[in-house]
Amino acid sequence: MKFVILQKNRLTKLFIQYPKQCASVLVVFALLLWWCWPKNYVSAPIEVRREFRAAWVATVANINWPSAPGLPQAQQKEEAIRLLDALQAHKFNAVILQVRPQGDALYPSELEPWSYYLTGKQGWAPDNFYDPLAFWIEQAHARGLELHAWLNPYRVHHVNGGDISAHSLVNKLDEAVIKLDSGYYWLDPSDANAVSHTLDVVEDITQRYDIDGIHMDDYFYPYPSYHNDKDFPDGKNYQLYLEEGGELSIGDWRRHHVNEFVQALYKQVKEIKTQVKLGISPFGIWRPGQPKWITGFDQFDKLYADARLWLQKGWVDYFSPQLYWNISKEGQSYPMLLNWWQKQNDLQRHIWPGIRTHNAKTERMVDEVQNQIMINRALLDDNTGQIFWHIGGIINNQVMTERLNNFSFNKPALMPASPWLESEQPDTVEVDIDINQQAEISIEHNAPETIGNYVLYSQYDDRWHYQVLPRTTRKAALPLFSIVMANHDESADKTSVLQKVAVSAVSKTGIESLVYINELID
Repeated sequence: MKFVILQKNRLTKLFIQYPKQCASVLVVFALLLWWCWPKNYVSAPIEVRREFRAAWVATVANINWPSAPGLPQAQQKEEAIRLLDALQAHKFNAVILQVRPQGDALYPSELEPWSYYLTGKQGWAPDNFYDPLAFWIEQAHARGLELHAWLNPYRVHHVNGGDISAHSLVNKLDEAVIKLDSGYYWLDPSDANAVSHTLDVVEDITQRYDIDGIHMDDYFYPYPSYHNDKDFPDGKNYQLYLEEGGELSIGDWRRHHVNEFVQALYKQVKEIKTQVKLGISPFGIWRPGQPKWITGFDQFDKLYADARLWLQKGWVDYFSPQLYWNISKEGQSYPMLLNWWQKQNDLQRHIWPGIRTHNAKTERMVDEVQNQIMINRALLDDNTGQIFWHIGGIINNQVMTERLNNFSFNKPALMPASPWLESEQPDTVEVDIDINQQAEISIEHNAPETIGNYVLYSQYDDRWHYQVLPRTTRKAALPLFSIVMANHDESADKTSVLQKVAVSAVSKTGIESLVYINELID
């Protein structure tokens, strides 16, 4: 006891003689103790909805953006922001932007010319040079949206694509190009130069840009109507194949080339950036009679697209069959087709169907969209999602947007996870909270380039809430009090108090970190 009293007296004298120095030592000691003391990290306090909510933004023929060729840069940006703001306001989480509509580019490229749809003249750079794709990516990410770069694989001239310039692939790859009777020009999918060039374009985009996905549509071989219902004119290459000992029928030979391309495409994207998702949106019917009662166009036989094979082989991360038919459509029933595709999904990749929304402007048509979303959730469960064809369906369409805001998309959603790409849980978030007029929250992560979103959790009284935050978020704020509106059996509104806060990080493949529950009120 005497020794303890003696040490206490010595410490007291030190504090009297050196007050500032001793105080500094105590602060450092307290900080070290706080840093070293193990925190109790736990799973998120409530479950966040998971759903892919995307819309196509078509640039071909200026369907969605820009509204006309050759607009000033400022107007192009204003239009882009208007579209992205609409997606954010209605709780979408992805945009699929067409960046290669006809063998051209809506970004600076050494492989293909600037797009006519952007500048009004193929090969001309934009007014007051800028990079539209980089702008879209930056603005999308700032709004919590993924951006998927959408490419048409083999179309190199559209009938509404302006004059064929000296820069066009029609002239640059002329030996691989086929002219169709309707005025379209097409790369021959059996030509090795055509295939390697398209793969080079994908490699260039994937390496240079912080995209979240590469997206291909249904145009591998063209629809028969593009050549006045005549056979695709690739007989010369097929004859060479036969002369070299080939034995496949012409249909199997064409499908073989498309299959090889899809397999090589998937392999290439993963070798560059594992987390970049590859999606393909084929025609909605694989073959008539699959499933029974289904009739209509045969993409296997007419487009030479064995889309079922790509899904079953796992050559896609998400698969978006274009199911543009109503639920009750005889011969092309929406739920029958979606259920059939899901049954082919042996490797459990994402199936996020394309749904027709661009002309849904009446209560009855919006009912159909809402019912299709509910069918997706019933059949696809935690991996549900859909892509709106096209973004025009939510622009100046109050019937649609009110339904989304009040019902279908009334709460934000994270992307469904893609654990086959990366399953490791990201590191936890460092959170600092200052209490002033509100709770001011600072967010820090040791590898922000790997993060797709953050989730901010808040508990008011005994109820938890969540917000999905953009990957660019570094600061957020929460009110200290929240007004809960009275329901029918209560006499007055209630004021609830902010008690707990937590923040998680969600990787680009959709895996959520653990969280530390910060208690503001014990």
